[in-house]
Amino acid sequence: MTTHPSTPTVAEPNHVEGSAEARHVPHRWRNLAVLTGVTVVDNTEAGLSATLFPTIAAALKLQSSHLGLLAALGKLIAVPAGPAWAWLAGRIGRRKALVATTFVGGAFGIAAGFAQDFVQLLIFNTLMSAAIIGGSPIANAIIADSFDDSQRGKAAGYFYGFISLISSFVGPVIALFTGLSDGWRYGMWAIGAICIVAGVAVAALLKDPGVGASEKQLADLAGRERLTPKVTVRSVMSLFRIPTFSVMMMSRLLSGHLLIAIFGIQFLVAERGFTNAVAAIVLLPFGLGYFAGTVGGGWLVGLLDRVFPHNGRVAYLQGAQVLFAVIAFVATQFSYNTIAVYGIFWALMGFAQGANPPVNRPIVAAVILPELRGQAFAIFLTVFETIGWAVFSLGAGALASSLGIQTVFLWTLVILMLVNALVLTVLHRFYPRDVRRVVDELERRRAEAAVS
Repeated sequence: MTTHPSTPTVAEPNHVEGSAEARHVPHRWRNLAVLTGVTVVDNTEAGLSATLFPTIAAALKLQSSHLGLLAALGKLIAVPAGPAWAWLAGRIGRRKALVATTFVGGAFGIAAGFAQDFVQLLIFNTLMSAAIIGGSPIANAIIADSFDDSQRGKAAGYFYGFISLISSFVGPVIALFTGLSDGWRYGMWAIGAICIVAGVAVAALLKDPGVGASEKQLADLAGRERLTPKVTVRSVMSLFRIPTFSVMMMSRLLSGHLLIAIFGIQFLVAERGFTNAVAAIVLLPFGLGYFAGTVGGGWLVGLLDRVFPHNGRVAYLQGAQVLFAVIAFVATQFSYNTIAVYGIFWALMGFAQGANPPVNRPIVAAVILPELRGQAFAIFLTVFETIGWAVFSLGAGALASSLGIQTVFLWTLVILMLVNALVLTVLHRFYPRDVRRVVDELERRRAEAAVS
C-alpha cells in the first residue's frame, strides 16, 4: 500500500468523524469472505494427508508411521514459516503475501500429486504446508484492521465458524477421488488448484485497508503509515513483555481441548468399542457445534463488551474453558451404549471449543499495536499452537498406551482445562491495563500528527 506524500491531516481529538470511519472500514465484509476462503484452504490441507492416506499407503506401499511423519512435519514447519510469512507481508504488502502463499502452496500441492515415492511426497507436502500456513496470521491481522475492537468478536466468529463449516464439506468431497485409480493424486491436484483459485480471488477482490485502519485514533489520518514504526526483531520480542500476550501464550499451551480432535475417534473405538466408521459419525455434530459456538460466541462477546468492558471478555474466556471441562468429564468418563449420545456430547464440546476464537483473537488484537499484530498472530497461531499440538499428541500418545485414553482425557480435557481457566484469572488485572497502554500510544501518535 503506497503512502500519501502529503503531511498527515487530522481531525480534532473529539471529532466523531474519525470514529465513524473506523467502524465502517470499506470492503470489510468482502475482505472477510475472501480471507475465509483462503483460510479454508489451510484448514482443509491440514487434514488432507490423513483423509487420502489409505490410498496413498496402498499406492506407495507405506505404513501408519509414514502418516505420523507427514502430519508432524506439516505441523512443525509452521514454527518458522508462520513468522517468516508475517515478516514478508510487512515488506511486500499483505495482499501480495497472501497471493504468494496460495500460489506457492498450490504449486507444491500439484507437485505432490506427481510424487513417485514417499520422500518426494514428504518434501512437497511439507513445502505446501509451509506456504499455506502463512495465510492465517496475515488474515487475522487484516481482519483486525477491517473491524474495530467492538466488532472483532463478531467478525472472528463468522470467520472461524464458516471455515469449520465449509471445511467439513470440502474434505469429504476431495476424499471421493479415492474411489478412482490413483485417486489420491487427483485429490492433491484438486487442493493445489483450490489454492491457486483462492490466490486469484485475493488478487481480484481483497482490498487491504492498511495498518491501523480500524483504530479511531488513526482512521482519518491521511498518512497514518508514516507514523507507524518499522517492525524489528526487538519490537517483535517485546511482545512477550506484554503481560496479557504472555498469559495468552501460556493459555495456548494449557489448551487440552486440542486433544479431542487428535484422539477423539480413537477413544470411541479403543475405549468404547465402536467401529471406525460409526465413531466417525460424531465429527459432523462436532463441526456443527463448533460453528454455533463461534458465531454465537461472537455475538455474546459483543454484548458483554457493552455491559462489562474488558473484564467481560476475560470472564467469557474462563467460562469457555470451564464449560468444555464439564462437558468433557460427562462425555468421556462415563460409558454410553449408543453413538447418538456421544454425538450430542461431541456437539456440545464443539460448541465450547468454538467459543474460544471470537474472544481470544480480539483479546490479542486489543493489546498489540497495529503494526505488530501480524507477527503476534503468527506466534499465537503457528508457534504456540504447534508446540501445544506436538506436546499433547506425543505426550498423550505415550501415556495412553499405559494409562488408557480415558485417563489421559481426564487429565487433559478436564483437569488441565480447569487449570487453564484459573490461570486466565490474572487477565482481570492485566488486560484492562494493557488495552489502555495501546490506546495511549495511538492517541500519542494522533497528537504527533496534529502538530506535524
